[in-house]
Amino acid sequence: MGKILVLYDSMSGNTAKMAELIAEGARSIPNMEIRVIKIDEAKAEDVIWCDGIAVGSPTNMGLLSWKMKRFWDETMAGQWMKVDGKIACAFSSSGGSAGGSEIACQSILMVLMNFGFLVFGVTDYVSKLMTLHYGAVSVREPRGEETQEACRRLGKRLAEWVACFVDGTKDQHPLHKKDERLMPG
Repeated sequence: MGKILVLYDSMSGNTAKMAELIAEGARSIPNMEIRVIKIDEAKAEDVIWCDGIAVGSPTNMGLLSWKMKRFWDETMAGQWMKVDGKIACAFSSSGGSAGGSEIACQSILMVLMNFGFLVFGVTDYVSKLMTLHYGAVSVREPRGEETQEACRRLGKRLAEWVACFVDGTKDQHPLHKKDERLMPG
């Protein structure tokens, strides 16, 4: 059974709503145990426990939040080599369009890569103009169906990779499911 952690920080509740949608997407893949934990309650053991992790943060001046950064700097500092090779992705919400959410996702991915996580983006389009190459992003609350589907797709893809590479369930590999993918056009 694959183990997925959705770890998030949220000030307004918008990133928390994204976290729940990501968990919903991860639950769509069989045999996954999902935990959703706010950064204020997170422990190093939570990260060590999981096989795959989705890390989310509000966009703070184009970067991850200070609480999320502090968790990785302090709480996880002594955990080098205990998380190496786990699968990871990012998500972020911002206060407005062009608010830096993709850059915030990249800053999260950079932290995760430093710990040895295998990070990924998603090439699928959830609509003609919505991708999540760097992770799922939302302007404020994820109200629109496209944004909600992007969050679900990120969680589903994380669970697919965990099923495929950790549990050995090769039929969960996304390329085996081409018919489900929406391509631009």
